[in-house]
Order: sequence, then structure tokens, then C-alpha cells
Amino acid sequence: MMVINPHPFPNRIRFSLPLLNRSITTRGGGGGGGSSCSAFNCRSVSSFISFTWDDVVQASQPDHAPNDSSDLSGFFENIKYCNRGSSEIKSEFIPLVIEDQIVGYIHNGTPEERTRVVGRVIKSLAEEEKELIPGIRNELYPVKRSFGSPPYFSLERAAAPYFGIKAYGVQMNGFVERDGKKFLWIGKRSPLKQTFPGMLDNLVAGGLPHGMSCVANLIKECEEEAGIPLSLSNQAMSVGAVSYVDVDGYRYKRDVLFCYDLELPGDFIPKNQDGEVESFKLIPVENVANVIRRTCFFKPNCSLVILDFLFRHGYIRPECLGYLDLLQSLRSGDFS
Repeated sequence: MMVINPHPFPNRIRFSLPLLNRSITTRGGGGGGGSSCSAFNCRSVSSFISFTWDDVVQASQPDHAPNDSSDLSGFFENIKYCNRGSSEIKSEFIPLVIEDQIVGYIHNGTPEERTRVVGRVIKSLAEEEKELIPGIRNELYPVKRSFGSPPYFSLERAAAPYFGIKAYGVQMNGFVERDGKKFLWIGKRSPLKQTFPGMLDNLVAGGLPHGMSCVANLIKECEEEAGIPLSLSNQAMSVGAVSYVDVDGYRYKRDVLFCYDLELPGDFIPKNQDGEVESFKLIPVENVANVIRRTCFFKPNCSLVILDFLFRHGYIRPECLGYLDLLQSLRSGDFS
């Protein structure tokens, strides 16, 4: 909980009391009695000052010292106190932006503390009757300016599009070549999946969680989703990325998907290990292209990854009308 001190000067200000020939008592942070502090040095004391209305009245009295009315030093001291903070200290704060406007600044603090605070908000939203943020997964995504930059904090994965943060993932096309013809292993998502249940999917795919590299995440997902051993998964080739921006209702989904290809042995049969895939099927690449072209059976972003495969493996050629437009559309989102 954030506690705001109701007094604008936690250390209080120094009174110019040339005629007040006495000390002012201060209250320290610990127990026990107060200590004496000269009125001229009160600003340096990191504690509250105890004073009475009599002290206020006396401090308000006019000073008969020469040139007193022209001495502005006390005013400057107050202004200086209200404008504390060097450029270096200010750089520790990040802007809070709403509707393209900076409405505040939040201290960087530590990533762990911000993760904890935002996590409480997400949990509260998820527990509302209407489930304002459905499908809580208890999986954290890093919130950062760009890929490779340090995270500001981490956020529940399901909440990422509701905060419009950029998310990253890995997706892999697993293919087999037989007699010069390529086939793609396609998965059918479990009907119990929180998102896109029962739809078609890549052989392996997963969001990139906080603190994990793309390669490590791909190897993990290969084992969990398709039972692909390390001896095979470490042969997956990084082949680029696709990106998109999906704005729907309160969701502002900005994703970058790192694409991988893995040529599998002809006798390999994928076996799901985590219950997220109902079944797999090996389908000729041309047939997969037709499914994407004619139906809505695929989870939408999986289509982008497969289309990228079709371009790279020569299934979509420059002679096709709209070739460049389609190629460019695979990277419609921010690539930072």
C-alpha cells in the first residue's frame, strides 16, 4: 500500500527567527523523548518538528533587522525543497502512459516488487464475476521496451494483451520429406485449452516466458508438446520471425513469433506429454496450404508461421498475384 505523508515537508522547513532566541524540539523516528534543534538547522533534520501555535505566531512577526524584506533566501529554500531530484534521480522513474499521454511517473523500484504489485491487480480482475481477464495461466511474461532489453516487471501471460505489452513466442514447423515431397506435422489442440480449443496448430509452439531464451523454450516445448527428444530438437533451425498487431475489444495484442524449422526422421511419431494436444496428423504441405486458404481451422497466428514456411520453401512464388503484399503482411507488427 502506498502511504502519502499529509504534510508537504516531511523534514519541515527552517524558520528565519532572528528574534526567537530558543530551540525547537524535534521528534525522532524512534521512541523516547525529543531532541533540541536550532531553528536555523531544522531543514537538515530527517524527522518531524514539534511546534505549537505560539511558535507559529512568533515566527510570523515582522523582523526589524535591516534589509529583512529584501532577503529572499528563505523563499528560495522552500522552492528548492519542492524541486528536489537531480537528472540522475529522475532517470529512475518511468512514464505512466494512458491514451498516448503521460499521466504520471512510476519509480523503477525492482522488477520483483512491480511483478508482485501488478500480479495482485491481475488476480483481482480474474476473480471478477465476468472474468475481465479470462484464462489465467500463472505464467509470467516480461514487460519491456524491446526484445533483449531489461524487463520493467513481469505480467501474467493472459493479461498481456489487455495491457498492450509486446509478447514474444517460438513456433516450429516440423516436416518430413519423402520421395522429394514435404509433409507437415499438424497438431489439433485439446478441447480443454483455454484459448482456441480444438483448433489446428503447429507441431510445436509456445509463448516466451520471463527469463528463458528462445532456444531453451523451444527445446522445452518440443518435449512437452510433441515428445521430441533433445537429440532432435537441438537441430531445429532458426529461420526468422513474423509479427502482428491484433486489436479486439479491450485487447491490444502485439506479438512477435520466432520461427523454426525442424526436419524430422520419416519414422518419428509425435506424442504429446502435457495434455494440450489432442492428436497429430502428417499432411502434405500443399494440402496444409489449402486448409489455410479455404477454412478457419487453424489457430490464426499459426497460419502466419506456416505461410512463412510456404514462402521459404517455394510453395508461394513471385508469379502469384499479391506475392509481395502477402509477404509483407507477415511482418505487420513492430519488430523491436
